Amino acid sequence: MTTADTTPGDLQRILATAEGASTAWALVPAAGRAAALTSVADALDGAATEMVPLAGEETFLAAGRLAGELKRTTFQLRLFAELLADGGYLDARIDHADPGWPMGPRPDIRRVLEPLGPVLVFAASNFPFAFSVMGGDTCSALAAGCSVVLKAHPGHPRLSAAVGRVAVEALRAAGAPDGLLQLVYGTRAGRDALADPRIKAGAFTGSIAGGRALFDVAASRPDPIPFYGELGSVNPVFVTEAAAAARGSDIVAEFVASYTLGAGQFCTKPGILLVPAGSEMLAGLSAAERPAAAPLLNERIHSGYLASLSGLLEHDAVDSLGAAEGAFGAPPAPALTVTTASALLADPEGLIIECFGPSALVATYRTEDELLAVARALDGQLTATIQGEESDAVAPELVRLLAKNAGRVLWNQWPTGVSVTYAQQHGGPYPATTAPTSTSVGTAGITRFLRPVAYQGLPAHLLPEALRDDNPLGVPQRVNGRL
Repeated sequence: MTTADTTPGDLQRILATAEGASTAWALVPAAGRAAALTSVADALDGAATEMVPLAGEETFLAAGRLAGELKRTTFQLRLFAELLADGGYLDARIDHADPGWPMGPRPDIRRVLEPLGPVLVFAASNFPFAFSVMGGDTCSALAAGCSVVLKAHPGHPRLSAAVGRVAVEALRAAGAPDGLLQLVYGTRAGRDALADPRIKAGAFTGSIAGGRALFDVAASRPDPIPFYGELGSVNPVFVTEAAAAARGSDIVAEFVASYTLGAGQFCTKPGILLVPAGSEMLAGLSAAERPAAAPLLNERIHSGYLASLSGLLEHDAVDSLGAAEGAFGAPPAPALTVTTASALLADPEGLIIECFGPSALVATYRTEDELLAVARALDGQLTATIQGEESDAVAPELVRLLAKNAGRVLWNQWPTGVSVTYAQQHGGPYPATTAPTSTSVGTAGITRFLRPVAYQGLPAHLLPEALRDDNPLGVPQRVNGRL
């Protein structure tokens, strides 16, 4: 596979092949799709000794972190294979004809979820396995029965090509149609593909600016399509007075470990920490030992991070907190800045902003009423965390407010580390994502690439198997309102 920018001619060939592959793949029984996903997982595990060093060369991430991320990727593939075997994801509903229906005679009507068609996935920079070629977006789209055109990230092109090669070979060996997974390279190829009528959905993880531009392309098409963009989040942490008094030093240590994890290059990094002005936490944060400086993923992220940190420190209400040596170095040392809750409220657009890299903003508050005020001022977030005590009077209202603006609310835990589970929600209101009703992590992600179709009055042999009364697939069915 080449990593040169995809030409317009090659893109047309890729899209045509993707369209045909999607039609064929949608007809493959769920068991066949599950077997193919498992085959890819086995192949990637078998190629770990090749993939992990290559990923390290291109991203500067440690081998242990990358090995764990590859394991997460293959676990996810197998988890979606299990989901396919269950069949509940189809949400099969059957309403038999009922002449006595209270709203008038009811026809026989049956509803099931079906694949959207070819999906365009934009790979992310910070997770070269788990949010890239065979990451969650690709995995859930393939599980749903869609083909995938993957726009490779320029931060790890050789790894993308290698993972693509292994995955395509495994899919082919499992009997999947040719063209089910294809890679394209270059900004123009990504934008052109998103605008093409053969693409039926887009998925993206990256910056607010880049994601919004692509979202606008998807929405302005003659035939607008769903665009699932994960964009930006500061993931605020609210420390109550009781929690600060009871375990302030523990919270300090855990926060430092969380905001510096992966050199601060996690979309769930806790970027703002609110602490009581009168507690000892501020001194503890100032004196806390921080990890050694680590290189960022690439030069673009490095320069963007330094620009964001510099702009924040130029704000009249912001100062450095603790050691500042090396904060603007190459690589940059972890940094902390400090402000007040009242300053956050006075200028939320200037202070409640994502700074992608190893820094975080600490804000002191005078009363817990300010915690509620900050919670009301937040825009959309992937996560919001409360470090509190069960007796906290502020907690019920704080939870309610945070749940309005965040996709995941945590209690006495930390947002870094997004477990791949059935109940996971990795999303949130804009600008955290462009689609707050969906998730990019966990098995619920499959619904992004499915759409409901209702069949009314059809004879049994013309119905999808999941909607037949004899239920040959054995999938869960909601019949006349009852599961």
